[in-house]
Amino acid sequence: RDAAKRNFHQSWTDDLPLCQMCGVGTAPNCVYSPDGKGTQSHPNEDGHLRFRGEDGCFLYGVFNGYDGSRVASFASQCLTAELLLGQLTSSHTDTDIRRILTQAFDVVEKSYFETIDDALAEKAHLSNYVLPHNENVSFHQLSPQSQKVQERLKELEQEVSGGATAVVALILNNKLYIANVGTNRVLLCKSSSDGQNQVLQIGRPHSTDNEDELQRLAALGVDSARVRQAGHIAGQSSTRRLGDYRVKFNYTEIDLLSAAKTTPIIPEPEIHGSQSLDGVTGFLLLMSEGLINALESAHGPEQANQEIVAMVAAELAQQTSLEAVAQSVVDRIKRLHHDVYVSGRQRATYCSRHEDMTLLIRTLNMPLADGALTPTQGGRIYPVSVPYSNSQSTSKTSVTLSLVMPSQSTLTNGTNTASTLEEGTPTPGQSPTATLQSTNTQTQSSSSSSGDGSLFRQRGSQAAQPDETGRVPPYVDFSQFYRLWGGDHSDGQSTQGGLGPQ
Repeated sequence: RDAAKRNFHQSWTDDLPLCQMCGVGTAPNCVYSPDGKGTQSHPNEDGHLRFRGEDGCFLYGVFNGYDGSRVASFASQCLTAELLLGQLTSSHTDTDIRRILTQAFDVVEKSYFETIDDALAEKAHLSNYVLPHNENVSFHQLSPQSQKVQERLKELEQEVSGGATAVVALILNNKLYIANVGTNRVLLCKSSSDGQNQVLQIGRPHSTDNEDELQRLAALGVDSARVRQAGHIAGQSSTRRLGDYRVKFNYTEIDLLSAAKTTPIIPEPEIHGSQSLDGVTGFLLLMSEGLINALESAHGPEQANQEIVAMVAAELAQQTSLEAVAQSVVDRIKRLHHDVYVSGRQRATYCSRHEDMTLLIRTLNMPLADGALTPTQGGRIYPVSVPYSNSQSTSKTSVTLSLVMPSQSTLTNGTNTASTLEEGTPTPGQSPTATLQSTNTQTQSSSSSSGDGSLFRQRGSQAAQPDETGRVPPYVDFSQFYRLWGGDHSDGQSTQGGLGPQ
């Protein structure tokens, strides 16, 4: 029945077209040995979806599986079948869409547990034949029949265990809806005509330090202070999950959850939206928990959102495919994480391993670079200094980034339209300045920070000092060039007051 259920969803969704305005990058989990060599500890457990439906409907998702990929794979297939086979139309209201999204997650949860009903029943039946555990009796001392029962129980446990967190983005009628269960992350970067780029984190992770989630658990009778202190529940930091029969059916046997009046770990999504995308230029990022944790472990959490947006912006200005953009960013984060570990510095202790990483990028009316263009033709990013600061920052941070963005055409819902240079848009050869502003949608802070808290700083002529990770802002020393230039073009003025870094 399990295989039939999976095949049913696959057969109905195999013909759905992939969205071409989207790219996905991935990297498997890794554990480092003392010499810095990495090995994969388990098969990749993440999943994703990116489909284009009818009537201007687009569906994207990132799934962070654990204890196996079974739930993440099932959820990606089932959600697609529940949302893109005629359930959503342009005539639906915001209320309708929120209801349909919530129902889809409920169907995923119930359908998944239906697929493991038989295995759970067999597991319960065989458990009746298992003798009480005796530490003095090894496996090989058991009778052949008991050994077979133990082996079968182990197989069944592997078959039914595991769960997943999920974040889904739906675009319909050019409106954005986000449905989140767990600890993945969504960022929306919006550019305006005056060079301002606002970075919005949509929603907060359902984790053991989320105040709203702790209050929800406390209302059920759970000791929220103990949950916060523990930092995880049954091995995971998420308070909302898909699957995971142990915390859904056997929560009374888990110490932290045993006092709950009803199931405390739920699959219900938190839905944000709608948010109009009319006139929006920028990109949408869906990130698995493993990607976020890897970057935050390496450089701290304070500037993680700004850092990854800057990486994506840089790659968009250089790459000619979204797949290459997403993969380049994931590869860069993987290298940063590894470099911090081998540096042996302060944050190295946080970087001995990382989980599977997935990044999904959906552009919004933003063109890609033309690979044939040179930096002076507008198709490449100019070098920028990117120091990583761990200083405390507010939820809204101003960041200055000098870019040369491609200006050939604008992609609008799958069609190319000629772009025009608005007032203030730099001509080829100029380097426009954009400002990133990061805003957490939960706090709506209007304060800003600058100085040491900024992600991008102006480069001076003096060499930068290494930070705690042993890295320095990238720079090129042109002083010798300016001296030679000044010798050949001297007009009596000091080159220090003319050419060269000021």
